[in-house]
Amino acid sequence: MASADLCSVMQERTAWVCGQVPKKLDSGFCQPSSRRSAKKKGGKISKAERERLQREADEQRLREEEEARLIAEREENERLERERIEQEKQELLELKDRERREDELNELRHILDENHSAVTTWESECRNKAKWERYMRCDGSPDPAVQPEINSFISLWREDSETQIQQVLENCALALQLIDELDFLLSEGPEPCTAQQYRETVLCLQNINLYKLNQATEELLKFANSSSDIETGNMQTVVQNDNISLCLWANLNKNPRFKGYRFEEVGLGFELPKPLAVSDIAVRILHTRYDHLSHHSEREQVQRRRSMMEGFLTLPSESAAVVQAGKIEGEEDEGESSKQVEEESRSVRSESRKRSAVSVISSKEGRKSSSIKLLEEGESQMEGIATNLEADQNCSNPSPAELVFDSADIVDLQQFTPLGGVFYFDVFHLPPQSHIVKGWEMRELLETGLQVFPYPTEQSHVQSSTSVRLDEHSSTVVSLPVGVTVALPDSIMFLEGPQVARWDPIGQHWRTDCISETNYDAETRSISFQMNAFYAFTLLQESYANMPFQSWELRPLGQDSALFTITGALTEVSITVKGKQCMLQMEEKKDLDNLLGKWMSPSELQKAMRRAGINIFVNEYSDKYVSINSKDPLIEHTVYEQMALMSSAVAFSWSRWNTQCGQEHLVLQACEQLEAVPVAEEMWSLYLLGAQRNQHLKMKEHDNSFSAELAEGSEFHSTFQHMLRQDMSIEGQARVRQSHYLYTDTIQRLLCATRVLTYS
Repeated sequence: MASADLCSVMQERTAWVCGQVPKKLDSGFCQPSSRRSAKKKGGKISKAERERLQREADEQRLREEEEARLIAEREENERLERERIEQEKQELLELKDRERREDELNELRHILDENHSAVTTWESECRNKAKWERYMRCDGSPDPAVQPEINSFISLWREDSETQIQQVLENCALALQLIDELDFLLSEGPEPCTAQQYRETVLCLQNINLYKLNQATEELLKFANSSSDIETGNMQTVVQNDNISLCLWANLNKNPRFKGYRFEEVGLGFELPKPLAVSDIAVRILHTRYDHLSHHSEREQVQRRRSMMEGFLTLPSESAAVVQAGKIEGEEDEGESSKQVEEESRSVRSESRKRSAVSVISSKEGRKSSSIKLLEEGESQMEGIATNLEADQNCSNPSPAELVFDSADIVDLQQFTPLGGVFYFDVFHLPPQSHIVKGWEMRELLETGLQVFPYPTEQSHVQSSTSVRLDEHSSTVVSLPVGVTVALPDSIMFLEGPQVARWDPIGQHWRTDCISETNYDAETRSISFQMNAFYAFTLLQESYANMPFQSWELRPLGQDSALFTITGALTEVSITVKGKQCMLQMEEKKDLDNLLGKWMSPSELQKAMRRAGINIFVNEYSDKYVSINSKDPLIEHTVYEQMALMSSAVAFSWSRWNTQCGQEHLVLQACEQLEAVPVAEEMWSLYLLGAQRNQHLKMKEHDNSFSAELAEGSEFHSTFQHMLRQDMSIEGQARVRQSHYLYTDTIQRLLCATRVLTYS
């Protein structure tokens, strides 16, 4: 034990000498006396120590607060300095914009006036050339614009006794050509008296056209027994050309088990109830690929709408007087009413063409100069009308159909479009057939002509008729329905399942009542339905089924060439523009061979697309049926004019921020594009456009929030054209200067017809 203690003491001494503290002394043996005393008091620090620590904490807090105050003051000063610099920069840019404003407006005015004058001169020359070519035509056809010639043609045709179907179809084709010529003349806005004369001629030709087809039908039915089918014992035949398909079925066998017949050549069929299957009847389905019925209803609807608009824009007392006067005048002279409508239409078209970008911009600025004062006065009146229309649109009024029509079954021809022509579904008394008596062919001749077979039976014969039945829930007499099957025309593109409407000859409207059991087969593209009687019917599609647009793009393909693409709600449409000609392109090429890939004028393209069921064009009533992004129409028109001027070298596209910048501003994407290739996503720039100022935005399309901050190095401009030109290359500016006025006019027409900035 003694030796162990000795070793322990020696180790401790060695540790002291080397500067190390022995482990057993580490637990407080070498601690100061003050700490040992504090530990003895339970770990509490002294009052002086607490005061010292508190002073240190307060000093630290004060230093931090001072530092924070200095930082905040420095940041505020920096912010104020930045704002001052930005304000000075903004004022400088605004000053520069004001200084060159008049020059930019004058330059734009000069360009637009030159183009408009050139287009007007070209159109006048084309009209004169067409008149001369029509005068020099030596094909025996009359000139429909020359009243003596067309009257002689109508009189001779009416008195012509020719009833052979092929000759009748040829004469009908000639009449259709004359009607198309008259429609073209009407589209040019002639004088009211001349327009009324043209409309009367069109109506006369349409009536004689149907009259001659009825005569040819009667002639075919007189010889039905000589053309009877061996298997069925009945006569069925189809005669057709490019415009007409005439399907006839004569009930010679009177088989009570007969259900119906289908004309496979044209995809039309019918079903008859048993009472008709045993009657001396003939069924005709006459399919005309033109529509000579809708204009009767459409004209009345347009007149009613105009009367309503006049009522909305006048004082209540004045409105009642105007409506009452209009009713009296309409009862006294329908011709005068149509003249007034035509004058209003021509006035609106003329006023629309007089609106220029310069007048819009100048009026919004408030600084009026003598050179544009008259334009501003006219524009202020238009703005007042637009404000009233907007207020009327925002108020909770009944739907347009409820205001215009007395019945919900009447088809609103602004909301729906008849497609594929008209199907005349008729049942006639079968004319007396010939009999062979001792080698002689005996035939009874009737002077009554083609007689319609009454179905359903008149009320006086209801009790003895087998063609009617009693309704299960009431004592009402209900006729047994007749069935119809129609294969959709190959030249029509139905974006949705078609609806069926029948013609009301008394009310002169398309109606949807009296039609039941409608079934559409998308695979076979056929529709079947039943009607309680024989009516002329048509297929309907919603006019604005492809709206609102999801996106759009206008991209240059070269000098005076561009590709205009609209992605609608149901399909995408592309229009290639080259000079004055347009060509439709679509991915869905089925059944549109007669339309796709063919060059035509803008007006011809619009008509052809509407007839084919591809409608991307709007009119004055479209906003009643489509949810739109409302914009100032004058500012919008201004932008379309300038987009057309720059479209040979600049690409334009839809922007999602256009819906969030208010009615007085427009937002779209644009960039210079000199190659005929798609635009790269990073190349697009955003532009904020208004009546007084246009600016290039710093933000991009896919930013999370909207900011009107100006792009670096950019300036304010009074016109969109000058805004784009500031960043364009020399080659791009040269291409814009060389743009042909007919190309510019074509692009402007397409933009104004689709109004993509409002309807997307």
